[in-house]
Formats: sequence, structure tokens, C-alpha cells
Amino acid sequence: MDLNLNRADYLQVGVTSQKTMKLLPASRHRTTQKVVIGDHDGVVMCFGMKKGEAVAVFKTLPGQKIARLELGGVLNTPQEKIFIAAGSEIRGFTKRGKQFLSFETNLTESIKAMHISGSDLFLSASYIYNHYCDCKDQHYYLSGDKINDVICLPVERLPRITPVLACQDRVLRVLQGSDVMYETEVPGPPTVLALHNGNGGDSGEDLWFGTSDGKLGLIQITTSKPIHKWEIQNEKKRGGILCVDSFDIVGDGVKDLLVGRDDGMVEVYSFDNANEPVLRFDQMLSESVTSIQGGCIGKDGYDEIVVSTYSGWVTGLTTEPVHKESGPGEELKINQEMQNKISSLRSELEHLQYKVVQEREKYQQSSQSSKAKSAVPSFSVNDKFTLNKDDASYSLILEVQTAIDNVLIQSDVPIDLLDVDKNSAVVSFSSCDSESNDNFLLATYRCQANTTRLELKIRSIEGQYGTLQAYVTPRIQPKTCQVRQYLIKPLSLHQRTHFIDHDRPMNTLTLTGQFSFAEVHSWVVFCLPEVPEKPPAGECMTFYFQNTFLDTQLESTYRKGEGVFKSDNISTISILKDVLSKEATKRKINLNISYEINEVSVKHTLKLIHPKLEYQLLLAKKVQLIDALKELQVHEGNTNFLIPEYRCILEEADHLQEEYKKQPAHLERLYGMITDLFIDKFKFKGTNVKTKVPLLLEILDSYDQNALIAFFDAA
Repeated sequence: MDLNLNRADYLQVGVTSQKTMKLLPASRHRTTQKVVIGDHDGVVMCFGMKKGEAVAVFKTLPGQKIARLELGGVLNTPQEKIFIAAGSEIRGFTKRGKQFLSFETNLTESIKAMHISGSDLFLSASYIYNHYCDCKDQHYYLSGDKINDVICLPVERLPRITPVLACQDRVLRVLQGSDVMYETEVPGPPTVLALHNGNGGDSGEDLWFGTSDGKLGLIQITTSKPIHKWEIQNEKKRGGILCVDSFDIVGDGVKDLLVGRDDGMVEVYSFDNANEPVLRFDQMLSESVTSIQGGCIGKDGYDEIVVSTYSGWVTGLTTEPVHKESGPGEELKINQEMQNKISSLRSELEHLQYKVVQEREKYQQSSQSSKAKSAVPSFSVNDKFTLNKDDASYSLILEVQTAIDNVLIQSDVPIDLLDVDKNSAVVSFSSCDSESNDNFLLATYRCQANTTRLELKIRSIEGQYGTLQAYVTPRIQPKTCQVRQYLIKPLSLHQRTHFIDHDRPMNTLTLTGQFSFAEVHSWVVFCLPEVPEKPPAGECMTFYFQNTFLDTQLESTYRKGEGVFKSDNISTISILKDVLSKEATKRKINLNISYEINEVSVKHTLKLIHPKLEYQLLLAKKVQLIDALKELQVHEGNTNFLIPEYRCILEEADHLQEEYKKQPAHLERLYGMITDLFIDKFKFKGTNVKTKVPLLLEILDSYDQNALIAFFDAA
């Protein structure tokens, strides 16, 4: 059965955060429901639809930015009380808009996530989790990494209270009271948790999770261990998941999984007989989807998916057909309805135009008066800078509440800009004088009209660290710009992992000196991505990392006065040695540095590079042949005379050229890594071999693995 959904935009509020829109329960099956939404202006609005118009039930006064909105009430009754989290306060409203609760939690950080179950309230700030019962403090937990979401298994179905935290270090932490019962790793940083079918599934223990790199999964949280039921990889390279819901939109009696992503994609997954998810519907909206709910809004009897977007649009994807079957009387009624709608829109437009003229005059007067303060208009920017494991590149996503005019990218370290298929902006590069002013990249992206979201891909070089800056200018008057900064770290292509292969040949760097645990932790934060900024609890800490480009690994263990770093790549150890000694010198800390180099690790790293290098050399060779083969084909009229290998190159020509274009400087990167490995190997022996680099490059040009290993051994 095909699923056809038609889009209807209902109204726009202010900028919204993740999970801040809900549908109030319906009085009867498939009757229209009210929508309640909270925005960054601190306004909570509840509205319903009447004759195609949004009619407000209530609207609160502005206040602190609303970070979360949840529905609650007495267990096993309709959940129609509205709770919002703003700053460190929780407020409760009835469905008519009367405030009945104002609870100041006294948390030092703003609340980021909230879950409500009866009289139990589960909250998390960046690193702190709190459980309250009837507004009385029950349990507390300090997490080792940022908490993105919190949920509790249904207490009405299970004999225990089991909160689950979704943490940035790719871990779900299952709590009992104030203690971690166990942890389970998921395939990406989890951003959202939801109960399977809204009630935890058959067992009451099933949870859906979505990750920031776009993966989905179902996991059963038992008392003793987690059971991973299924996972969907993000093969289509879609955006990160911000919200999920369960609702039977297909109408087959089985609840479907509704998913909203940060690139604007809305997806519907149905479940087959084996309970495996199957994608049934997807539709792209122009901005990130912050909340998603299934229900009935526009008209009785027509189910729909209701979403809220980053800039505050509440939009429905409804099963109601666009063109209705109608008799003569109905047609007249529809025409009359349409006329009424057009005239009401005209009067609204005139009112808005008048208001714009008024505000413009007011602005002119205020900006020209002698006591005028800076009257620069403010705008909200939603940004995300994340490392992709699949292609060892960084994604920079910039989303603005209004249309973007242009984005200027500036970097004081060498980086490559990679092509992004979804990106329709026109890019132009400016020449840079890197020697005199540390400018390695200046690029301007000019956006098409109505572009509110821009995605860029960047690849950095390990060992070269600094700052990437994005100057974002929207299409608003007067012209204004916001600058966002992103750190390119010394070991920028390393990603946190929870397990490493201890059998690999490892090189060791040991630091000792008069430094505190907080100081050595700050050095690790400076060098490596995905490390929590706050020093973890305890006296000693171990982190594992994997290089996303080469698959080499790093183990860092540190405590007060000592840091031990182990890697199977000498270059990683060399970068750490240089950066850490520089940082210690800056802070006037005397460091004792010792190292143990394992000769076998060099051959091991070259073997890891081998398949990547061989593939890139072959790709470059094939691409070089394409033009010549095409000329031969034109000259001869067919390709029958070519050997199968060359025929295959011609057949795949477009694909090969596209892949080569997507990976600029990939081969140079690999050459650079091998050269660094060669220099670093002898640097630790106290020998300078830079004069032998031209000879090494000659060997690489006529690449043979054994000849390369022999050169490394003989030098």
C-alpha cells in the first residue's frame, strides 16, 4: 500500500529546540487534536485548526528560552498536563493554559533534557542528571560526558524505576538510583531516546535511539544486560536524528516509526512480519525537524504527521487528499471557503506591510538619534561541527532562522574543502598569503534565495592545528554578520572508541612532572576531539581513540603528575610529543619526556596504508586514461577492439571521475603521511632524513609495497 501525504503549513512561532512540540490527547478516536509548542522566546502556545485557520487556545508571555516540552499527568490517565523546561526552572500548565507549577531546581546549568512519568521528574543538564519525585530530590548522577537525552522505562508496566541516559561518548547509561547499573555502546553519539510504540513494546523494556550521524536502533534494556534488536545504518548519508515518534500512519493496525532529521528529512518506517523496519515514506523539508508527532490536526478522520522545524514552522503531512470529490453544492461551498481564505490572507498581508513600514521608520529614528545604542538585528544560528568516521572528514552545518545571503570561511591551518551533493551554493576562493598573515583558506559561499541551511565538508591534516572561522551573513536589513569559531585539533582525525586491539605493536610516550590532573586533562582536550571538557571523576582516566583515516589507534592514560600515551603510529606519538611539550613550556611546567619506539610498528602502519594507497593510485591511473580511451572510441566507432579492463574503465568513466573529484588531494595526503612516518621514525633516533625525502617520493611514484618497506629499513 502506497503512502501519499500532502504538506500543509499551519503557523510559525519563534525558533524551536529539539522535542518542544506535542499533540494533546484527542477526546475521541480520530478527532482533531490541539498542538502545544514552546520556542526560544519563552512563549508556550496551544492552538487548534478551525476551517483551515490556526486558532489559539492560549499563549503565554515571553520568558527564558524553552529547551524541552513534555506532557504528563496521573499514570494510566490521558497525559494532558503541559510541562516546560526553561533555564533551571520547570513550569506546568493545564490544557487551558493555567499555570499550576513553578519549580526552581537550583541546577547550576540550564536543563537540556526532561522526561516525566506520573509524579516522577527526570532531568539532565549538560553533565548532571537529577530525579525528583513530587518536586523532592531523589537521586543524582554526574556523567563522564555530555548527556543528550534522558528517558525512563514505563513505571506503570515494570516493578522498577529505570532511567536511561543518552551520552555523547556513544554510550547509553542505565541507572538504578544514583548508580550506573550498566553501560552499552551504540554506533554513534545518541541524540534522542523514545519508548518503542510509546509504551516500551511487548516487554516494556524496548527503546528506540537515534544518533547524531543518522543511525537508528532498537535496544531492550533488561535488568542484567542490553539486547540489541536491530540497527539501521545511514547508507544514504542523511542528517542526524533529532526526534522520533510511534504512530500508525499507514493504517494497518501496527504502529509505524516516524523520524525527523537535522537535514529536514521526514521518514516513516513500517515493520514487517519479522519486526524489521522498512522505509515506507520520506519527504525533505527545507530545515531541520526539531519535533515529530503522529495524530489528527487539520480535519476529523484524516491522520497526519505533524512536525515543527528549527525556524518555528508547524507543518502537517496529512492523508487528506488535496483534490476532494465533490457534488455541485459542495463545489460552491469549497469555492466560498477559498474566497474567504484569500481575502483573510490579503488583509493579513496588508497589516504586515503596514507594520514593516512602521518598524522601519522606528528603526531609522532610533539609529539616527544622538543617544542611539547599537541597533544591530540579532538572529539565531544553529551550528554543528562533527567528524564523520566513513570518510575522515568534518561536516560543518550552519542553519539560520532566516535566508542566508553568504558564508565566508577562513582558516589559519591548511584544510581541504570537499564537495557536498546537497549544497547548491556557489563557492569562490580568494588567494591567501599564508606566510605573512596565517591565512591558508578564504572561501565564500553565495547562497541561492531561501537557503536557510548550508552543509560544508572539510578535511584537516593531523599535526597542523588552529581555528576555522565561519562568517554568516543572512538576507536581512541592515546587513549584519555572526562569526562562529571551530577548533582544528592536533589529532583532529581521531575519534573516541571504547575498545582497541591490544595486540598491535605500540609506541609509548610517557610524561612526568609537577602537573595536576586538571592540567593534563586540559592538554588531552586541546589535542583530541570528543573528550569532555570537564575533568572526569576519579584519580586516573583512560581514553581510547581510532584514527578515522588510517585506522591506527591511540590509548591515553593519565593521572596527577603522569601521562602515558600508546599508539601503533609513530607520527601520532611525535605530534603529541611536540604539542604537549609546547603547551607545558607555555605554562612554565617542567616536563620529563621519555619514549619507547617499537620498530615493528612502522611496517604495521605501512601495511594499514597499503590498500588505501593502492586504491588511490589505481583510481588516478584510470582517470588519466579516460580521455585517451574516449578519443580512441570516437576514432574507431566502437570499443570492441579494447581489452576488457579498458572497456570497463569507459563504462564506469562518470563514476570514476565523480569519485576522484570527491577526494581531492587524497593521494597527496597519503604521500604526506608516509613522508611524516619516515621523518618521525628517524627523528626519535636523532637523525634528520629530510634530504632523503625526494628519493622516497620517487619510490612512491612507482609504488611497490616491498620496495617501500625495504627503503624504510635501509635508510
